[in-house]
Amino acid sequence: MKILMATHYFGSHRGGIETVAEKLFIELAALEQEVVWIASDATAPPEPVERSRGLGIPAFNLVEKKLGVPFPVPTLRGVQRIHNEIRNTDLVIFHDCLYLISILTFLFAWIYAVPVIIVQHVGAGAYTHSMLSGLMRLGNAFVTRPMLKHADQVVFISETTKAHFKRVCFRKTPAVIFNGVDTSVFRQLRFGDRKADLRRAFALPPERPVILFVGRFVEWKGLPVLKHMVEMEQDYSWAFAGWGPIDPAQWNASNVYVFSKLYGELLAELYRASDVFVLPSLREGFPVVIQEALATGLPVVCGSETVTADPALKQFVYGVELIPENNRASAVAFNAMLRDVIRWETATVRLSEERRRFASSRYCWQQAAESYMGLASSLVPESKRWRSEIPQKKLAASYRNSQIEDHVAP
Repeated sequence: MKILMATHYFGSHRGGIETVAEKLFIELAALEQEVVWIASDATAPPEPVERSRGLGIPAFNLVEKKLGVPFPVPTLRGVQRIHNEIRNTDLVIFHDCLYLISILTFLFAWIYAVPVIIVQHVGAGAYTHSMLSGLMRLGNAFVTRPMLKHADQVVFISETTKAHFKRVCFRKTPAVIFNGVDTSVFRQLRFGDRKADLRRAFALPPERPVILFVGRFVEWKGLPVLKHMVEMEQDYSWAFAGWGPIDPAQWNASNVYVFSKLYGELLAELYRASDVFVLPSLREGFPVVIQEALATGLPVVCGSETVTADPALKQFVYGVELIPENNRASAVAFNAMLRDVIRWETATVRLSEERRRFASSRYCWQQAAESYMGLASSLVPESKRWRSEIPQKKLAASYRNSQIEDHVAP
């Protein structure tokens, strides 16, 4: 089967959606599918995997550079390239609707009657800027909901996102497929390893608790809340891994450490060097960084809404009620929880192993990819369906027993 997968950026951009897409690209290629991944050429495409490859779409990226909003605009040549690729594909999978590449992909797929799977990551969005928030609401009303309504299949990556679009009249029962996590990379400390040694490698003080944030440095990830948290709590080391228009290095705080170029094994080392992972973001689907933190055994403190992404998650993370209109009050609540978590976690090591086992059994990339292929096989004519060494009966069983929860909207 030839699959066209579309996102706004490639995995080299290091945002959440594109990181998920990169993992799915690799897993689908491993299942002997031919995947052409199209995204803006703002960053480099992935290396080819078997018959699968990345294809950069010429685009302007001024919106992100000026406002910090990820919104590449394809050039006319880029539009033509999207058109040409869709004419020669069996199935389209694209991630989130409110990107021009996604919209163009959807329109061309409709013209050529190519079946479409929409993977929706985000629901309401969490912009505090009134204009951006208003644009997001309008976009969801006039773009996202109609696209979801007419898609051949919709996949939500969390229960939170699914609930936001529960009133959409879908053509086919939507599914929830949780993203996976690479537990060979994101793992606990090995026997004999010490956090103090890892902290020295990152120039972090070995004696103080390390609070870790991983993600883009933007408002909807909770950076304004984190700034207040840092100001209020000087006894912790605060590690920020990511990049974006809000730079914690400019907060003039001696206990803030910024790492802008970490990913893969080096990023996993920073997780293992830390004590608590914190994410005070609003209205996200299910940030993959939470799964990475759990896989390394870290306790997670996040917004209470984020905890609803997976019903099984609540027993392994600590949720805090965010107050969108009051970042300082939110910071007070988060810091209070951090103090409690550090005290509780010091008293027992059992919780760390339980989190690791939960993440490795619950969030599996191979199982997620097989679930996507189970959906794809129902949309593509039999002559073009998936053929691989995995027996069809095994695929069907995997599809039935996967982390998909079917839901018919009222």
